[in-house]
Amino acid sequence: MKAVSEKRDRVAFCILLCSVVIVFQASILPANGQTDTTGREQQEPGYPRRYLSLFEDEELLEVSLKMDVSKYIRKADREQSLDGTMIIHFSQTDSVERKVTIKYRGQSRYERCKYPPTRIVFKKPVYEGSDSGRIKKIKLVNQCQPGTVYGDYLIREYLVYKLYNVVTDTSFRARLIRLSFIDPQRKPIIQYGILLEPEGLIESRLNLFEVTSRALSQRHMRPVMIDRIAIFNYMVANWDWSVPGQHNISVFTSADAAPSAMGIPIPFDFDLTGVVNADYAIPPPGKGIETNRERLFLGICRDREVFESELIAFLEKKEEFYSVVNDFPYLSKSAKRDIIAFIDLFFSQLEKPKGRERMIDIFQSTCKDFQ
Repeated sequence: MKAVSEKRDRVAFCILLCSVVIVFQASILPANGQTDTTGREQQEPGYPRRYLSLFEDEELLEVSLKMDVSKYIRKADREQSLDGTMIIHFSQTDSVERKVTIKYRGQSRYERCKYPPTRIVFKKPVYEGSDSGRIKKIKLVNQCQPGTVYGDYLIREYLVYKLYNVVTDTSFRARLIRLSFIDPQRKPIIQYGILLEPEGLIESRLNLFEVTSRALSQRHMRPVMIDRIAIFNYMVANWDWSVPGQHNISVFTSADAAPSAMGIPIPFDFDLTGVVNADYAIPPPGKGIETNRERLFLGICRDREVFESELIAFLEKKEEFYSVVNDFPYLSKSAKRDIIAFIDLFFSQLEKPKGRERMIDIFQSTCKDFQ
C-alpha cells in the first residue's frame, strides 16, 4: 500500500497543479463555445474551445460511429483495436467530429453479445465543461443484440444509473444515445447506447482520486456509502458486484485525503439486475438464487440500528425513485408498470415496521463479515 499512498500524494499534487493551470486557462479563453464540425479548435490558435455538456443534459443524443463494423462484430482478436470516426450530433447543424480508436472491454458481455461494450479513445480530446476537464476516453455500452427487446434492456439499464443518482451524487452519470454504426460496406445499424461518465470527470467533479487495488474489501470502504450500495443493489436485484477485484465497482478516495482514508465506492454495469430483467441474466450456481428477480443481500454485516437507519433513508426517497421511471419518455407504459411493480415489492415491505424487521433479518443472515 506504500506505493499506492505515494502515488495518491503525487496525484493529489498534480490535481492541485492542474487546477491552477485550468483556472489560468479559463481566464484567457472565451466563455462561450461555438459550433464545431471539424475539430479546428485544436488547430487554429485562439479558436474557442467547445464544451459539450454530455452529462449535464438528459435528452436523447444522436451519435454516429464510422468504422469497420464487420471486423468489430467478428471479434477475431480480444485485444484488437479499430480506427474510426465518432460524430456527436447536437442538432442537424451542430456536431462534433473526432477520430477515435475503438477497443473491446468487459468480459461476460464481450463473450455473449453481438455488440460488446467498448472503450472509445479520442485521438484529440473533447471537453465536458470548463470546470471538469477533458475527455480522452469514454465507455460505451451497446445493445447486446439487435432488436427492440434488447433496446428495452439497455434503456432499463440506463434507468438503473438514474435511480442510483437519486441515492447519491457520488455516482456515474450516464447519457442515453441513439447510436448509428456506419460502414460503407453494409446498411447502417441503428440502436440505443449509453455513454458513461469517465473516471477522470468524476475525479475533477468531486475532487477524488481513483484507486485500483485487488486487495480492497468492503471493510476498506466508507461505511455509509458501501451500505447504500448494498441496499440499492438489493432493491434492484443486482447480484453481479464485488469490491474485491473491483467487479462492477470503481473505488476512489479524496484527492486531499490521508493515506489511510477509506474508499469511496461507485457501482456500474447493471445489465444483470432484476429491473432490467434480461433473458440472459441467469445467476450462476452457488449464488443461492435461481432467477434474476430474486433479491440477494451481499453487503457487510452491521448492527440492526444501522440497517434500520439506511432503510428509512431509502423509504424517504421512494417517490423520487418512482418519478425517475414514470417521467422517462423512452419506455412503454407496460415496461414502466413492470419496473414500478418490481421496485414496489421492496418498498411495500419497508413501509411496515414488521416488514423492515424481516428485511433486516435477511440482511443479517446473508451479510459478509470479511468483505
